[in-house]
Amino acid sequence: METDDVSVREQLFHDRVRETIICVLLFSCLYILSHLILTHFKKNAEFVTDDIEDAIVNKIALWLCTFTLSVAVCAVLLLPISILSNEVLLTFPHSYYMQWLNGSLIHGSCQTDRNLGCLWNLVFLFSNLSLVFLMPFAYFFTEAEGFAGSKKGVMSRVYETAVMLLLLSLLVLGIVWVASALLHHNTARESLYDLWEYYLPYLYSGISLFGVLLLLLCTPFGLSRMFSVTGSLLVKPRLLENVEETLNCAVFEEASLSRKLNSNTSCWVNVGVNAETINKQFFNVQARRIALELRERASPWQRNLGYPLAMLLLLALTAVCVLMVCFHVLELIFDESAMPRGMEDPRLGLASFSMFGSLGAAVQVVLILYLMVSSVVGFYSSPLFTGLLPKVQNTTLMQIIGNCVFLLILSSALPVFSRTLGITRFDLLGDFGRYNWLGNFHIVFLYNMLFAGLTSACLIKTVTWALQRELIRAFGLHRLPLTVSRSTIPLKLLLASGLSKIH
Repeated sequence: METDDVSVREQLFHDRVRETIICVLLFSCLYILSHLILTHFKKNAEFVTDDIEDAIVNKIALWLCTFTLSVAVCAVLLLPISILSNEVLLTFPHSYYMQWLNGSLIHGSCQTDRNLGCLWNLVFLFSNLSLVFLMPFAYFFTEAEGFAGSKKGVMSRVYETAVMLLLLSLLVLGIVWVASALLHHNTARESLYDLWEYYLPYLYSGISLFGVLLLLLCTPFGLSRMFSVTGSLLVKPRLLENVEETLNCAVFEEASLSRKLNSNTSCWVNVGVNAETINKQFFNVQARRIALELRERASPWQRNLGYPLAMLLLLALTAVCVLMVCFHVLELIFDESAMPRGMEDPRLGLASFSMFGSLGAAVQVVLILYLMVSSVVGFYSSPLFTGLLPKVQNTTLMQIIGNCVFLLILSSALPVFSRTLGITRFDLLGDFGRYNWLGNFHIVFLYNMLFAGLTSACLIKTVTWALQRELIRAFGLHRLPLTVSRSTIPLKLLLASGLSKIH
């Protein structure tokens, strides 16, 4: 009996060591990747200065931002790793080399629900730590100058930052207590001193709700913007267009504008307004000429097949997302099990989380990653957040902190977002499944309806306007007088003008 107890303890010890090594290796790789990304975008002038103290403070803040960004990437990978681990265990149930992909690594066994050696609980813990402590500390640390009369140095900034962070924590906890008292009066009074078990999860539940609402606004807009972003990266096929002739016209126009700008005796450059206008025209024509040269050098397969296939793939992914959400709406009406909920024990390797098996699980992973990319595109394309768009080697430290905060909010809400929309059947693990609003049928149902409606409206508008622009350009209606509004031209007139031009 004693020998059995020793073997069990040894097995638990080896499992814990293995899980720790895997988590450390995964997080180290994500940290290196995040560091390379931030180094690519950061403004070097802020880190190479004559003031050594400012340089040290900025480097510490950059390390905190790197940690936060790596946690955000890990949050994005939570559902894909869990779904793929389940399918791998189903495919290789007796493989010795795949046994490390178990429920203890992903979530923790049911007896050790608070196990900190699992991915879901670690991401939840580090997300709270980054949002509540690390990112506010990085912001106040870069803005701090030390208390008046104190000795200058890094430690004086640390003391000022600690005081500011303490005051901010008291303010936030006071707001959370008031909100919980208004919504749950008796519970708030009984849990006045229960900080870890009640107020921090309640605070993160509100942050996650904000992230899910932000995803609701950004993702439909990003799904429509994905078509234009992908189109800007690929060579577009042009209907009824002679690329060589259009390129020659662009070259001649660029040369004419260049002569006007380089001529000191020209009347065009004597007036400042005219010179600025010609300069803008020159850069626009130059960009158009470069795009035409790329299109001319592209192979016929790339020019005529790559762009349509990419557009069809995006359209198919978006349509599948909308159809899955519509199907989930029907499930919510007739089946209570369709509601998002927490799962105590994942029991990986017993059954697939998709009715289509491994193929359906792979589609779920692709859709989850596609939704995350679309939400990021929509976030940076919205007018409120265009100022946060990072620029290569020209992104300030304040912009980096803001980007890390919002990316962490979006990514940490992605598992809840995907399960609420019914993109996956994999229920939420750990503290992600304990949000108060997840059990409210009206919130979940309204959320699904809003997402389906907004995505459909954005998609229809994008496709309609893109088709109209292509018809206007192809049939030469862009040469109409400026007094004629193109938006008022009916489709019949577009087709009639195009047919008459062809004949």
